[in-house]
Amino acid sequence: MAIDQAAPRTGGMFGAAIAGGIVGAVLTAGAIFVAAPHYLSSKIVRQGMLADPQILADTAEALRDSQYAPVIAANKAVLETPFGSSWKGSAKPDVTLVEFFDYACPYCKASNPAVERLIQEDKGLRVVYRELPILGPNSVTAARLSLEASQAGHFAAFHDTLWNTGRPAPDTIAVAAKAAGVAPEPKPDPAIEAELKRNFQLAGQLGATGTPLFVIGDRVVNSAITYEGLKKAVADVRAKA
Repeated sequence: MAIDQAAPRTGGMFGAAIAGGIVGAVLTAGAIFVAAPHYLSSKIVRQGMLADPQILADTAEALRDSQYAPVIAANKAVLETPFGSSWKGSAKPDVTLVEFFDYACPYCKASNPAVERLIQEDKGLRVVYRELPILGPNSVTAARLSLEASQAGHFAAFHDTLWNTGRPAPDTIAVAAKAAGVAPEPKPDPAIEAELKRNFQLAGQLGATGTPLFVIGDRVVNSAITYEGLKKAVADVRAKA
C-alpha cells in the first residue's frame, strides 16, 4: 500500500526568516534542516514507487512473509509431514514445498505442470500435497478418495489421473479411483476427516483466500505460480540455509 505524503509548504518558512531577522532566519533554517530529510525521503520513495510499481508488490509480499513466518515456524512439522503417501520428490529432501490444493481449482491445475517439472529436475525437493476442497461436493469427494488412495500408498496414481481426466465429477473421480485401486465412493474414516479439518485450520492461519496456497521456507504464496517463480523460491530457501 503506497503512502502518499503531501509536500509541506515551504514558502511560509522563508517568509518568516526574512521577517524575523537573523534569529528568525537561523531558527527557520534549523527547522528546514530537520524537516528536509523526512520530506525528501518521502518524495524520493513516492517517485520510486511511481516509476516502478513492482516496488509495491514486493513490499506487500515482504509484509505478508513477515506476518506468516511465525505461523509457519510454529507449524513446520505438521505442514511438512505428509498424510500417507501424499508427497512426491525426494525421500530425504533439503527443501520441502507444501501445496494446499483443490482438484476443481483451475489455478491449481495450471500450476501443476510447473510443480511436476521442478520435482523431476530438483532431486533435493519434496512436495507435500494438502487437500483443501473448497469448491463444492465433488471437490470434497475427490479429496476424500485422494486421501484413501494416499493411505494405500497410491496417492500419485489418483492425483495424476484425476488431473489428466478432467474436473472432478462422478465419472472422472471413478476413473481416478480405479487407477488408484480404491472404491469410487469414499467410506467414513475419522483419520481422513481429521486431516481435512487440520488442513482447513492451517490454511486459515496462513491467510488463505483460495487455492492454490504454497508454503516454501518462511513464505506463503496464495496464487498460481510459474515454474520460474517456484524455482526461485526454492533457490531462496537454499540460499538462507
